[in-house]
Amino acid sequence: MTTVLFVHGTGVRNPGYEETFKLIEKAVHLERPDVKVERCLWGDKLGTKLNAQGASIPLYDSTLALDEEEEDYSIVLWQQLYNNPLYELQVLSLKPGDETAGNPFGEKPGDELNSRVERLNPSTELQAKLDVAGIAEVFEPARDTVIQSEAYHQALQNASEELGEYRDAIARAIVAQAMLDCEQQEKHPPILTDAELRDEVVKLLSLALGEAELGIGDWVVKPLSQLAQPIGTFYLKRRRGIITQSVSPTPCDILLYQGRGDRIRDFIRAKIEQAEPPVVLLAHSLGGIACVDLLVQQALPPVELLITAGSQAPFFYEINALYSLEYGEPLPDYFPSWLNIYDLRDFLSYIGANVFPNKVQDVLVDSKQPFPRSHGAYWTNKAVWKAIIPRLP
Repeated sequence: MTTVLFVHGTGVRNPGYEETFKLIEKAVHLERPDVKVERCLWGDKLGTKLNAQGASIPLYDSTLALDEEEEDYSIVLWQQLYNNPLYELQVLSLKPGDETAGNPFGEKPGDELNSRVERLNPSTELQAKLDVAGIAEVFEPARDTVIQSEAYHQALQNASEELGEYRDAIARAIVAQAMLDCEQQEKHPPILTDAELRDEVVKLLSLALGEAELGIGDWVVKPLSQLAQPIGTFYLKRRRGIITQSVSPTPCDILLYQGRGDRIRDFIRAKIEQAEPPVVLLAHSLGGIACVDLLVQQALPPVELLITAGSQAPFFYEINALYSLEYGEPLPDYFPSWLNIYDLRDFLSYIGANVFPNKVQDVLVDSKQPFPRSHGAYWTNKAVWKAIIPRLP
């Protein structure tokens, strides 16, 4: 029986590992129920942590500039909504109202929409999609949070007869709030990384409120265009301590790996020896670096295929920082087949075919997620599994 061994990328108390593992197991078994999927959770024992509760981190602002010139407005908008679910409604609240719309002494255009939002009872289709997305339990509280916000009421106060952009904005706000609530509760449902699933939920919710347009109005596009270039600074510049705690597991674990990687490689080797061959190593991020080093250092016949996603191993080799192999030296003949999956929106993913000619097959996918969320969005991307499943022994 073929064994797929999932080697994760981040370390101690790896957030969302169990949910990610279940996603991978489900995706593999959907096409290959005969394949055994097993964990290789090295982070709990060997990953990094702030041993002195962040005593080494200076209290000053830090920025991380990212080149987002090619990001479309939808992705830039979701970057804002992930951080502030009310962002789009706040922008719409600044839009001048149409003084000729509606009866000045009676119901305004936004009143009917508000009534629909308050009375909304999810249809069977919408409820089923909320269950699949993993936000069914937090949907109602998220809707209440949006309804009770000043931005929501001010936006509807100014709304004109054309309510399409308002319905879509409210739907996105509720879904974004539900996602944020899950993250704050340390839950990791599929919708957090699956842009297609996220957009399906938004569409059904917007349709429940009226005719969905699923576009972004000109009033919102203008500030988004201004945010498109400095979005990385906007997103990350506040409070370095929080950034270090929430964004830095990968670089911190890479530093640990460079100094004490032998223990991580020994852990992976032991898991391979315990697994039923043939073995497929499915490695994310730093897990890919560790697997490449391990497979270079010694022949491991049970391993027939290495699959890396969002991995920095090719980059490490190019800058001569790969532990096991000097730049210019080829991969050994016994190195197994290597499938490398990358995403242009994931700035921690690299391509291998140009530095290891005829040894690596690179596959490009698009999560339609902004960075850094794109780095964890591989396992809910159908294109990833379309590339993986046919390659399994």
